[in-house]
Amino acid sequence: MPTTAHTPPHRPDRESEAAKGDAAQAPDGRGDAPTRADGLVQVDYHKYDGTLHWNLRMRRLGEDRHGVWLGLPADSVMRKGHAPAVPLAEAHVILFPRDAWWTAAFNAAPRSTEIYCDITTPPRWPAPDDVTMVDLDLDVLRKRGKVLPLLVDEDEFAEHQVRYGYPPEVVAAAEESARWLMDAVREGAGPFGGAHERWLAMVA
Repeated sequence: MPTTAHTPPHRPDRESEAAKGDAAQAPDGRGDAPTRADGLVQVDYHKYDGTLHWNLRMRRLGEDRHGVWLGLPADSVMRKGHAPAVPLAEAHVILFPRDAWWTAAFNAAPRSTEIYCDITTPPRWPAPDDVTMVDLDLDVLRKRGKVLPLLVDEDEFAEHQVRYGYPPEVVAAAEESARWLMDAVREGAGPFGGAHERWLAMVA
């Protein structure tokens, strides 16, 4: 999958390295715990022009070979930009891989969408309690009880290539990641083979 990040021209400058350690190590590799008073991690997805997109605060559950896992129990909230909070009825966890162009959410039952992957720039950790990435429109999801994943929002991806002027290498990386995720989710490869279950159990 693509591993070379490209910084959008108007993206906030958030270019820290992710950790490569065990579950006791913070995402920035310093071994620090999150420093916010509530112990939560701020998760910010931006659009390519720097506009704040989906954002929420999550518990840092730990790390494994797939990346950093954050989670929230049922009846939590998230926001789109600065709009009012959107309720999240079911517990869920999000995987933030190291140097890959996606993030993956795993939702507890009875949520109809079991897996939802956002194609993004590689997640960056400016601090142990702050992770950010640029949403690149394409999403790969799998409905509960189904085998085959779906690729969605291709029309939005095409529109935003024009509106935001995505460079060719960003378009190529997003498309390659979408293809990889379609195969991995369908085959149950990598983190899609049940790795999320122990993390989801911590918040479900």
